[in-house]
Amino acid sequence: MRICSLPWALAGPAPGMRGPPALTSRAAGWFRRLLQKPKQSSIHTSSSSHSMTSHSLSSSPSSFSSSSSSAWSSSSSSSTSTARPGRPAPVDISSSSSARWAKSYDVCICHSEVDLEFVEELVSYLESQPQSLRCFLQLRDSVAGSAVVTELCEAVQNSHCWVMLITPSFLQDPWCRYQMHQALAEAPMANGRTIPVLKDIDRKDYPRELRNLYYIYTALKENSFRQIRDTVLRYLEELCRNSTSGME
Repeated sequence: MRICSLPWALAGPAPGMRGPPALTSRAAGWFRRLLQKPKQSSIHTSSSSHSMTSHSLSSSPSSFSSSSSSAWSSSSSSSTSTARPGRPAPVDISSSSSARWAKSYDVCICHSEVDLEFVEELVSYLESQPQSLRCFLQLRDSVAGSAVVTELCEAVQNSHCWVMLITPSFLQDPWCRYQMHQALAEAPMANGRTIPVLKDIDRKDYPRELRNLYYIYTALKENSFRQIRDTVLRYLEELCRNSTSGME
């Protein structure tokens, strides 16, 4: 049967149409039932979907909260545990076998004679620490009668770290600048060995040769002393740690 004959087939046989009236009536009834019959699968799917949606909405606040917080906690804890490595094990820098004793001094103080009072306070503070840091103080530790250049060079070579007390007098003292250049030549990459300390000068007067190094500013004397101590100890600990691991 052709689709175009559907309208008049539903209404009944058209005038002049041949064929049994009963067959035409049965075909029309079959089409009516077919068009009026509900689609069970569609209704079932829609109701199931609605049921699942309403169920998820009613149960979502607690289940979603617990599951999402659990996932966040898991990812957060895993990232926290892997983001920051643990601090290295402490090293005994006072041990007689440590690399610290390969040099005569832990720190050499490079300064102008005008700033001697401040330097003496710094040396007293460092040497009174539990680690008994060994300081080279030029006016105290230089050998009488030896050449100034020799003393300055040996002080740099025989010290692990060098504190540069940069003041207006330091910048005007040729021996201070000479000692600074010797320290930079001894350790061009610094690695924490050269410790610039600024006192009574502006940032613009900071020596160009040290511009690639962070400095300590002496706004508060006590704080700057602690920073110098911590920097020296950090270098010595790293030195001893590397030396120990290299021997294993």
